Amino acid sequence: MRAIWKGAIAFGLVNVPVKVYSATEDHDISLHQVHNSDGGRIRYQRRCEVCSKVVDYADIEKAYEDDGRTVILSREELKSIPAENSHEIEVVQFVPSEQLDPIMFEKSYYLEPDSKSPKAYMLLRRALEDTDRVAIVQFALRDKTRLGALRIRDDVLMLQALLWADEVREAEFPALDTSIRISAQEREMSAALVESMASDFEPEQFTDDYQTQLRQLIEAKLEKGDALDTEETFGAEAAASGTGEVIDLMEALKRSLDRKRGAGGRAAGDSDASESGGGSESEGDDAEEAGKAKPASGRARSGRSAAAKTDSSKAGIAKTGGTKARTAKSGQDEASSSEAKTPLKSGARSTPKPAAKTTATKSTAAKATAAKTTASKTTATRARKGA
Repeated sequence: MRAIWKGAIAFGLVNVPVKVYSATEDHDISLHQVHNSDGGRIRYQRRCEVCSKVVDYADIEKAYEDDGRTVILSREELKSIPAENSHEIEVVQFVPSEQLDPIMFEKSYYLEPDSKSPKAYMLLRRALEDTDRVAIVQFALRDKTRLGALRIRDDVLMLQALLWADEVREAEFPALDTSIRISAQEREMSAALVESMASDFEPEQFTDDYQTQLRQLIEAKLEKGDALDTEETFGAEAAASGTGEVIDLMEALKRSLDRKRGAGGRAAGDSDASESGGGSESEGDDAEEAGKAKPASGRARSGRSAAAKTDSSKAGIAKTGGTKARTAKSGQDEASSSEAKTPLKSGARSTPKPAAKTTATKSTAAKATAAKTTASKTTATRARKGA
């Protein structure tokens, strides 16, 4: 961007040097005038009405006419106006932002700090942030004294040029003085229509359709020349503009609301269908998991039954040991308890009963033999001591 003006903000006794930049720009495609028969450009000439001569810009002055009298003002006389020579943006008031009517907004300018240290600039910005107010200023720019509002946008001071109070017209329309009855139903339906279209404003969502279609027309003309077919370019003839006359207000409100609700209903239906499909799939997964769980529980019951039979057989074998093998019986109880726990933990599908009996018999016999040998040794020892 290129600065269009330099000056300083006068904030009490504090001066804030700044550069001024245009904050907006025009995106319209530039067209010029030509003669339709030969394509020659149309030029405007500064021609004098008295002598019919073309006058150079250096020989042109400004004038004011009042009741047939013309007052000519030279450039030097216009430059002598004190306000013209001022390069100061004077802060005169700080007001709440809600007191500014948007109808007064004119052009916007960005202000950039124009000093080695931007501390004064940041101090003024912080003061506006802390007080939540807008600075009302006066300044001179391009041969005009202007009223402005100093506010913050994206951490940058912005100078918003304002119209003077006498530049804003009053709206006087006799039709608005007519007494009109609006029913409660009409108010409810209009409120419902507003609610159905409520949203947050995002400028990026909107485009200048005319400029887009103008660019499309120019490109088609460059490609096809005089053979251009506008219906082919735009797909259809331009629709005739309506009169804007509403015959039945209630009917128009109903149709508008039904159209909005219909669009919302279709979107909700698509969402419900997708959610329903997801639920069916989930239910199928649950059923499959349940099916897998049933065989597992059956296997557990089978394991517990086999363990119970094994315990019974082991208990029977343990009784045959007699009273002489009480130590062997105790070992048999521990062995049978260990054997009984093993099938429950492993969850085996079948228990080999013959192998379990054989193992238990061998273990019991071995322990009984060991008990008899120990008893014999004890008797022999006692006999020797007695001798």
